[in-house]
This record gives sequence, structure tokens and C-alpha cells, in this order.
Amino acid sequence: MMPSPLTEHHLLDHLLAFGRLLRQFGVAINPGQMLDLLAALEHVEIGRRDDVYLTCRTILIRRREDLPLFDEAWEFFWAMQRQGKGGGVALPDSRVKEVRIPRRLQRDRPERAHDDERPREEQEEIEIQMSFSRSEHLRHKDFAQFNADEMEQARALIAQLAYRMSLRPVRRWIGGNGRRIDVRRTLRHTLRSGGEMVMLWRKTRRLKQRPLVVLCDISGSMDRYSRILLQFVHTISMGLRDVETFVFGTRLTRITRMLEHKDIDEAVQAVGSAVQDWSGGTRIGDAIKEFNFKWGRRVLGRGAVVLLISDGWDRGDPELLGREIARLQRTSYRLIWLNPLLGMPGYQPLTRGLQAALPHVDDFLPVHNLHSLEQLGAKLADTLRR
Repeated sequence: MMPSPLTEHHLLDHLLAFGRLLRQFGVAINPGQMLDLLAALEHVEIGRRDDVYLTCRTILIRRREDLPLFDEAWEFFWAMQRQGKGGGVALPDSRVKEVRIPRRLQRDRPERAHDDERPREEQEEIEIQMSFSRSEHLRHKDFAQFNADEMEQARALIAQLAYRMSLRPVRRWIGGNGRRIDVRRTLRHTLRSGGEMVMLWRKTRRLKQRPLVVLCDISGSMDRYSRILLQFVHTISMGLRDVETFVFGTRLTRITRMLEHKDIDEAVQAVGSAVQDWSGGTRIGDAIKEFNFKWGRRVLGRGAVVLLISDGWDRGDPELLGREIARLQRTSYRLIWLNPLLGMPGYQPLTRGLQAALPHVDDFLPVHNLHSLEQLGAKLADTLRR
């Protein structure tokens, strides 16, 4: 059942008030975490207190030492709500002292918070709400329409995204609740118990993250998107293991090692120095062919997922593109084509290259704004074999 507007309003009020309470006691809460929390609660039954508690704790707390403080603040906050003192919590330094803060919370406060740098309570709430509105606006705005300030904000938001890849079973077995009996472990415990079999131990396959391969178009037609998407690729490379990255225009260039720079500006500078065909023409089929024959065996093993980022504008041979895309799909676990133009109203993939390639693509998705990047994250975490 969809929540009513009133319910949504109260939920947002409660979340902002609780976030403000945590900030008052020194727990660093940023607008991006509040956005993530609001999005996550759409998938949680609000009436289940434990589910909501675990969701809030998982998203809002990033340091182990903050967990006890979160639990105390949680109990305190909802105790005040049950007493009818909702819509926010009056803290000791606020002008309206309605509620007495527990001493254990006050004890932590001077060491953890930066009171001298904190604006007044009302200003904080307005600041959070404005940040929420700006961030929500940016999430749905096309990258091509960003000004310089919005581009910087988008880069900061992209850097906060956390991606998780789907898992694959490997040959190694570990103890668990699988269907197969762990004979060695069972016999070992039988010997310890004097030869009497007490229980059957079981084992299951060990799981590992799937490799990810990114092929990004940096030709002239992608100029409006390529730099911000390079930020996205850098975030993925820093957050996941086993990521291989290539860019292409008229030739293919491997940039995996260049993206190992933690600073995105250094990474982009390194890529710019190494790539000779930036903002030039596009020959997608030739680039994919070079990848298939030169790099495919090295990086596509172990069930790799491939992200191909391109608008599909191509000067090469459509038949070659279709043939090489088909080869790429056969050798990868799943092939996902990300097209920034797909977010434009009325867009149709009518170019000859796309017409030849799309029958061999597993997923054809937009990648034109922050919201589409978040949806891609969910797709990667739950990628199923075609």
C-alpha cells in the first residue's frame, strides 16, 4: 500500500528530527545519507520497528564507536514521541527546553560535537531541508544541463555512491548450511566423540564478487557526459574489487591503473595524458574487436559483467559492430549497454550501429542522471544470467 502524503510528511519530519539529534551529539550525518535512508525505507514495512531500526542504523552510522550512541539516541527519541512530544526534540542549548536529555548522552556530547561550529537548531533544519531539495533536484537533472557548480555537487554525490556486485560460486567449499555433507568435518568430530556420530556437518560453495569490465566511449558526441561518467567509473573502481576499465573513440585504451589514483582530478589528468583520441570520432566495432581479441581472455573469465557506455553514434561498419558485440555477449556473464541519450523524451535507437548491436545486448539502460546511476547500482547487485 502506498503511503499517504500525510504519512510521508510525518516520516520526513521524524527523519530530519532524528538526524538533527544525532548531529547534536557529534555523529556525522550528511544529506546523502538522509536521501539514502528515505529511499531505503520505501522498501521497508514502516510498522516493523526492528526493520526500521536496523535500516536507520546501517545507513546513518559509519563508525563502530557511534553504535552505542545511536542506540541511546534511538530509545530517547522514540520515548519522546510516545509522550506526545513529536515534531522534533528540544535540546539543552535550544531556546525551548521541553525535554531532559539523559546524562549518558550529555556526557558524550562535549567530546564528540563541535558546538562552536554548529549553527542554531532552526538553521540546521532549514539547511538539511534545502540540501535535501537541491540533492533531489540534481538526482533527476540531465548531466548535459549541469552548470559548473552543479557538476561539482554531482561529482561529490557520485563519490558517495556505494556499489555492490552480484556474487558467483567458486570451486572452494566452506562450512555452512548447504545440501552437501562435509565428510571430513563429520568424521573429525566423530573421532573426538569416541567414534559416535553426533551430527552431520554440511558445506556450501564459497561466494566471490563477479569481475566488472567497463568500456566507456569518449568520442566527441559523448563530450557532455564523458567527464562526469569518468567520475562514476572512478567511484566504481575505488569501491569494488576486480574492475577493468577501458575507454575508446577510434582506438582502445586501458585505463585501469590510471584510475587507481584516489584523487579524481589526478586520475582524470592521467587518463587525459594517456588517451590520444579524446573527443574525436567513434569506431565502436573496431574498438570492441580489439578488446575481444586482445583483452577478452584476460579479463572476461570468472563470469565478468560488462558495462558498455556509449550513445551509439558510430562511423564504423554496422555489420562489424553487430558481429563483435555478439562475440562480447557470448564471452561475458551479462552485457549491459548504458546510453545517456536514452533518458531523453522520445529518443529512439535508430542508428545503424545500435540496430545491429541491440539484439545482442542483455540490458539497454539510461545513464543520464544520478537517479539512473542509483538504479544501475541495484541492477549490478542483483544481476542474473541471461
